[in-house]
Amino acid sequence: MRTVYTNKEIWKIAYPCLISLVMEQMIGVTDTAFLGHVGEVELGASAIAGVYYVVIFMLGFGFSTGAQIIMARRNGEQEYTRMGQVFYHGIYFLMALAVIAFTLTTIFTRPILGSMISDPDILHAACDYMQWRIYGLFFAFAAAMFRAFYISSTQTKTLTLNSIVMVLSNVVFNYILIFGKCGVPAMGIGGAALGSSLSELVSLLFFIIYTSRRIDCRKYGLNRLSKFNIAVLKKIFPVSFWTMIQSFISLSTWFLFFLFVEHLGKEALAITNVIRSISGLLFMVVAAFAATCSSLVSNLIGAGKSDYVMGTIWQHIRISYCIVLVSALLLSVFPKLILGIYTDIPNVLNGAVTSLWVLCSSYIFTVPAQMFFQSISGTGNTRTAFFLELSALIIYVAYCTIIIGWLKLDVALCWTSEHVYGIFITLFCATYLYTGKWKGKRI
Repeated sequence: MRTVYTNKEIWKIAYPCLISLVMEQMIGVTDTAFLGHVGEVELGASAIAGVYYVVIFMLGFGFSTGAQIIMARRNGEQEYTRMGQVFYHGIYFLMALAVIAFTLTTIFTRPILGSMISDPDILHAACDYMQWRIYGLFFAFAAAMFRAFYISSTQTKTLTLNSIVMVLSNVVFNYILIFGKCGVPAMGIGGAALGSSLSELVSLLFFIIYTSRRIDCRKYGLNRLSKFNIAVLKKIFPVSFWTMIQSFISLSTWFLFFLFVEHLGKEALAITNVIRSISGLLFMVVAAFAATCSSLVSNLIGAGKSDYVMGTIWQHIRISYCIVLVSALLLSVFPKLILGIYTDIPNVLNGAVTSLWVLCSSYIFTVPAQMFFQSISGTGNTRTAFFLELSALIIYVAYCTIIIGWLKLDVALCWTSEHVYGIFITLFCATYLYTGKWKGKRI
């Protein structure tokens, strides 16, 4: 297993991405922590509405992931000015997508959630949340393209600075808007949504100012707006379309998981929201190394070094294990220490301990699953990656339907669905990578 990059070099690229993702996850942590002290209904509703929003956001994020793969390939080929062309066409497409998503979400959110949520209090609170949250789509979509640029060019330190600014903004906005401080009326769950949207606006403004002042815009073709060319967008779409659809469907099944749990009761949903938030902290470590791995795989292929790909993938798996498994072990040993940050509701706090143990054990499979899957996307074979994950998701949904929808097992057992998904996506993706069919893919 030959590699080009040292562990130190990978860490230098991955850790700013990791810090940025963890900091971005803190937005969800902030929402959950604040709302956990407001009420059980608000805590549960924010879980469903939050995932509902993320499902929509993942359309844009998925497209930016495809653009990131193409920009990383151009970076490896040292065709730097073409990266700017991809970047701007990504922005054009995502702004049009944001307008469409905003309009459809405004019209159809209440009917969709109303057909799925059984508790009227949770339905009302979830709709109140989405009323303010959807404004963030415009800012989040544009910021996703900036993130894609910085990862593809391996200039990831910028992401850390941006995330710190965004999280601090979110904490301030949430405190003021949720509880009604500084003369502002208390908005409750709606304040959490508006605060998150405003923090995404701050994030976008930071990216624009920082890029214009600190990046060699001429080198990357960012110094002037690229004229819209449908031919350029057509070249991006064969890669980005599949990552966009894959991201949307993947998060949609996650949304279904929460809807299944909602039928188990308010307490089960509140527990699941807390565990989801904690899971996000661990998953961000995996996601950071997976994004780095995908980008480096694309760079390696662009530089004509395909023989180093498998060694680089295993290198990322080993590094991720060192961080994730140690963190999961600490969470398992001191569960109430971290759970107490999220809520002071006794039943939720006590009921979440077992679920946390189940979640932590699932990362044995989640780490290799994400590295293999994102690496396939990094090779440019995003269509193949989509169908491989679709196969795993069908098994995942079937499992959730049986243990949650039919058998209505304890909420802790519901989280074993993460084991099922991780095992099958690892098997499918590893098998494909070792066939070598991905070699020679041009994008």
